[in-house]
Amino acid sequence: MRFVTLILSLLAFVAAPATAAASPDLVSVEQQLRSMLSDTSADVGIAALDLNTGESISIKGDTPFPMASTVKVAIAALYLSQVDDRQKTLDDKISGVPVRTLMAKMLIHSDNHAADVLFKDVGGPRAVHHWLVQNGIHGVRVDRTIAQLLAAKRDLWDVRDSSTPKAMVELLRRIYRGELISAQSRNYLLAEMAKCQTGRNRMKWLLPEGTPVEHKTGTLNGLTDDVGFITMPDGHRIAVAIFARGGSNRPRTIAQAARAIYDGFKTIFSWPYRPALTAQ
Repeated sequence: MRFVTLILSLLAFVAAPATAAASPDLVSVEQQLRSMLSDTSADVGIAALDLNTGESISIKGDTPFPMASTVKVAIAALYLSQVDDRQKTLDDKISGVPVRTLMAKMLIHSDNHAADVLFKDVGGPRAVHHWLVQNGIHGVRVDRTIAQLLAAKRDLWDVRDSSTPKAMVELLRRIYRGELISAQSRNYLLAEMAKCQTGRNRMKWLLPEGTPVEHKTGTLNGLTDDVGFITMPDGHRIAVAIFARGGSNRPRTIAQAARAIYDGFKTIFSWPYRPALTAQ
């Protein structure tokens, strides 16, 4: 009986669509996450996608949350798409500062001034929003520059400059698959995200030492975000978006959720092995 069950499971996997339903193991992860979040006072949204198998999980996956500085991934991606189209280069200078330097400041140190300089260069929030919609990324809104966002009255339920967890993961998936930018640009972007110096007590904190993570954090008063990629021991990459607003101890909640996602996806029996695109 156990053998028959295994064969049926394998056949189901082979017949599965590109975006597969969660396996029983992942259903249990969702249940674990829901139980964990029931003990926190924060409002938390989560989405995670195995880029190899298409299996995914989500908690409040269709609920908009403020992006804060996680929008910088979209700014970088649009600029890099213009590099791919030979409209710009990473060696260009803006007000005497090389774009590579601005990108590093924006992605590694979350420098807001560098982000707004690049924001302006690609055409502003409207241009970023239009590019996302034009490329089929729905559920993400880009309305204001970083300076405008920070100057506005804080409203963590404002739908402006927001993303659903699922939409953010879809943006990450499209970036990783080379559907929005070239493989060369993707590799550059992920290399910069791997150097992220902010949010060390978030997604990376409770993962096994040495786990590769490329991520971008976002922070406002009362808001803590972290989005990016976690690489599993078998080489699978998981695209993850975790947003938390209100309540307390949000960084630890994100860290615990990331560890639950890591442990849950690690248990999946994936056959046949389908390697994702690798950064070369």
